[in-house]
Amino acid sequence: MIRAAVIGAGSWGTALALHLARSGAEVALWARSPATAAALELTRENTGYLPGHRLPPNVQVSSDLAGTVRGASMVLFVAPAQASRAIYAAAAPHLPEGADLVIASKGIEEGSLLRLSQVLARVLGTGDESPRVMALSGPSFALEVARGDPTGLVVAGPDPAATRRVQEALSTGNVRAYRNGDRTGVETCAALKNVMAIATGIAEGIGFGSNTRAALITRGLSEMSRLGAALGGRPETFAGLAGAGDLILTCTGALSRNRAVGIEAGRGRRLEEILGEMRMVAEGVATSRAAVVLAERQGVDMPIARQVHRVLFEGRPPREAVAELLARPLKEEA
Repeated sequence: MIRAAVIGAGSWGTALALHLARSGAEVALWARSPATAAALELTRENTGYLPGHRLPPNVQVSSDLAGTVRGASMVLFVAPAQASRAIYAAAAPHLPEGADLVIASKGIEEGSLLRLSQVLARVLGTGDESPRVMALSGPSFALEVARGDPTGLVVAGPDPAATRRVQEALSTGNVRAYRNGDRTGVETCAALKNVMAIATGIAEGIGFGSNTRAALITRGLSEMSRLGAALGGRPETFAGLAGAGDLILTCTGALSRNRAVGIEAGRGRRLEEILGEMRMVAEGVATSRAAVVLAERQGVDMPIARQVHRVLFEGRPPREAVAELLARPLKEEA
């Protein structure tokens, strides 16, 4: 029987715990706050993030990180991207040798500009890469996974045997997982699609319609692919579930937090005010800062990401940002 540890009891962590428990795994779910862990263990329901979805008996909740990962054959990290390094460091001494390590968060660490698998690898002392670390991505709103909607995921890592184990563990019920050896491309897709979702939200907030959204999604995918290729990702990854699939979902779905941030920014609201009203993290906000710096470092043109950054952090009026995109020199589509 699989023993899985899920590190992070937000909406996505809880949804993954529910899914794995329904497949018959023994699941340990970690919550940072002892009060949160005690409430979840008592009520068996994450009322703050996934109300109405009860935790099965084979899910145990705790705020004891060492105890949560003890004996696990698979550890899924589902903490917010910018908080992940500290959690990796706290968990590292207690991780079972040989356990499959899966990062289900989506983002780029600010400051270091590292993908999260690289952050974990450095914490583990293996340099910038570790063969035992995998990335989990794909178009997957937590609420829909929790209620059992058919969902496609991607497990990416350099070790085919490890990705196959995780693929088989996750591919139960209405979830179908695919393997991918391009961890760099999958993680880059996962991070940058949130920035593009903010862009489409800004356009929606201004009042623009489907033409604008379709153009932003398509050209946004082009930007993602350019940066991903510069970082060593494979072009075909960006046409798959982690790329086009997750991008479409996040740019169009009503449950998208990043799209929601963009809509409010497009209506002229200040970022601090928008984020102050949100319970959950919109990863694209921090990633937009990292993406702009990373693109400049790699010599990659990312005009949409740059305008998102200007609207969010530089006070650029949304309509001016759109006008600047339209005024760029004409070019051949490639």
